[in-house]
Amino acid sequence: MIEVSSLSKRYGNHLAVDNVSFSIEKGEIVGFLGPNGAGKSTIMNIMTGYLSLTDGSVSIDGFDISENPEEAKKRIGYLPEIPPLYIDMTVKEYLYFIYDLKKVSFPKKPHIEEIARVVKIDNVYNRLIKNLSKGYRQRVGIAQALIGNPDLLILDEPTVGLDPKQILEIRNLIARLGKNHTIILSSHILSEIQEVCERVIIINQGHIVADDTPENLSKNLSDDHSLSIRVKGTEGEILKILNGVPGIKEIRHLSSKEAGTVDFILEPKAGHDIRAAVSERLAERKKTLLSLTSNEMTLEQIFLRITEGTATEKLVKKADKKTDSPKVKFDLESGEAVIGEETKQTKEFSKKEDDK
Repeated sequence: MIEVSSLSKRYGNHLAVDNVSFSIEKGEIVGFLGPNGAGKSTIMNIMTGYLSLTDGSVSIDGFDISENPEEAKKRIGYLPEIPPLYIDMTVKEYLYFIYDLKKVSFPKKPHIEEIARVVKIDNVYNRLIKNLSKGYRQRVGIAQALIGNPDLLILDEPTVGLDPKQILEIRNLIARLGKNHTIILSSHILSEIQEVCERVIIINQGHIVADDTPENLSKNLSDDHSLSIRVKGTEGEILKILNGVPGIKEIRHLSSKEAGTVDFILEPKAGHDIRAAVSERLAERKKTLLSLTSNEMTLEQIFLRITEGTATEKLVKKADKKTDSPKVKFDLESGEAVIGEETKQTKEFSKKEDDK
């Protein structure tokens, strides 16, 4: 469906995207992650044809975005971080306008009304966009991306600025759309990515630093693969039950935090997933399992380890080179490399050094 090969983008002397390659199959929901300035929005803008590339190629369903942009763009629905809405139009007028711009061949009225039902904006169909809430505006933005029934949806921060209820609604909508579309989803809400996406691509400083399922990233990067469980019963009887579960390497009892229950840490043998076996064994013995939690790294922890580690290594390498190139500093608040200018922290650090 999507083939990105040796993609690079340069702004003057700044290399924003450096030799990036990846492919996405039809029907995948892929999370696109990276700190601010990592290059992920640049890559998405190149994929949609909004920006030109410096080197490499991007192919959408076999059509090169540079050589055959019209055919490639027909297969893309794009929601930028700030939806491109004309707020003095009604929802209906705006969607009709987008339909005409895209030169869609489907019957206009039923096609747009169906999209409005899918994204649940049919109840505000005749209202001015400027009078809609942020959540409804995001839905209208998704609706315009769906016009023409594109195979690929690229959604850049679709839940930014929404309240928790609106975030949940948009997340559920994306999950439903994923049944019929290939989706690339960029978000800073990592729990959202973990809930919706089957695969994660992490970009840092213009490079891909990770590309796998959240589960595999967690297993491969975590030092702790244990489970924490809480069960109704006494220490002795639960220990006796758990000792018969195959695949458990070690059982550690923890102090109880709830009356009538016991807590344990279960360390599995290498390559063993003991969750189902533990749950089934306790159920067979009529014991109530109140909680079972993996102690492997969350996607948030994975993201921080990968991006901070990569940034630090690159900064060390650059610092070792004695050249006339711009200074490279590290912004402690944003976690980003800053070239050619001082951050607040580095200014304070330099002042302290000068005072010594």
